[in-house]
Amino acid sequence: MEIKLIEKHSEVFALVAEDLIIHSTQDAAELLMNCLYSGTNKMILKHTNLDESFFNLKTGLAGDILQKFSTYDGYLAIVGDFSEVKSDSLRAFIRESNKVRRINFVGSVEEGYAVLSG
Repeated sequence: MEIKLIEKHSEVFALVAEDLIIHSTQDAAELLMNCLYSGTNKMILKHTNLDESFFNLKTGLAGDILQKFSTYDGYLAIVGDFSEVKSDSLRAFIRESNKVRRINFVGSVEEGYAVLSG
């Protein structure tokens, strides 16, 4: 799995390659373990790195991935335009995730760096 380590704000972040797709909880866990092995628990990826099923909360994928990040002390910023989300439950999930700050939904990579700093 391809990640690029970026140093910003005196911290190291893992930026996930654009062509990588996370299809399962196992994919997310392996990616997180690779990041931890590389020396960071902070990962930034684009919404296109996530299988469509992530955004259908009925599949359980989003909740399972959140649990993995919580269990292994990982932090994630998902970059995309989430302003047009039509699902009430997905909007609530995004809002609550951003409050907890474990998995963050942001508008840009720079915003991802900022929300994961500190």
